[in-house]
Amino acid sequence: LPICFLHTRHKVAPEPNCGLGAPPARITRKGVPELVLQVVPHQREITMTSIKALVAGLLASVMTGCATGWVNTSEPGWVALFDGSSLHKWNLYGNPNFRIQDGLAVSDVGVGHLVTKDTYTDFRIVAEFWTDADANSGVFIRCADPKQINAKNCYEVNINDAAVDSGTGTGGIPNYGKTTHRIKAAGQWNTYDITAKGNNIRVVLNGVETLNINDATLPKGVITLQRSAGVVKFRKVYIRPL
Repeated sequence: LPICFLHTRHKVAPEPNCGLGAPPARITRKGVPELVLQVVPHQREITMTSIKALVAGLLASVMTGCATGWVNTSEPGWVALFDGSSLHKWNLYGNPNFRIQDGLAVSDVGVGHLVTKDTYTDFRIVAEFWTDADANSGVFIRCADPKQINAKNCYEVNINDAAVDSGTGTGGIPNYGKTTHRIKAAGQWNTYDITAKGNNIRVVLNGVETLNINDATLPKGVITLQRSAGVVKFRKVYIRPL
């Protein structure tokens, strides 16, 4: 669809030289930033379907707090482990003060984990998280013993920007694999997209692959969300068995 636009603070406006003076198509929606679309003339007819698709994409991108690396978990096969409403699918290990706050699973005191009640073998898991600069957290997968959780009997997909060894900080798996891309996660919403299939573990953070290893040490186990230091928030955790 041949549409040009320029982002401003409060709306999406047409580029000054785009469209050669063609009249803008204004689309508004209550409670959502105004969109002013400029159609380039002499192009194919714009259908309502294409307009709706474009607007949906623009609205998703301008909503505050959107995490990058978004995954469509509304497709068949995805199961919510946490959707902002309750923690009934998790057990508590240790003493982190995880609680529901404004639709988020939040912890800022204590050390420990939220632990799934079910065990998983091959799967893809998506977790949206926010941490502060002092946080030490992680998504632990295939933990062999739900009552003895550590970075050796689990694959700890780390969330720790301050890790001394940057290769095993955020995006890496301590004891098993170093990240190929160091990404700072603190102070923003992020998306972990983790796939465990057979011996292969693939980690994608905000749309960037940070690790891809083959290891047969841990074939299955529970999944955990860790809080060891700082402020940790999770707002969406979905899994799809493979």
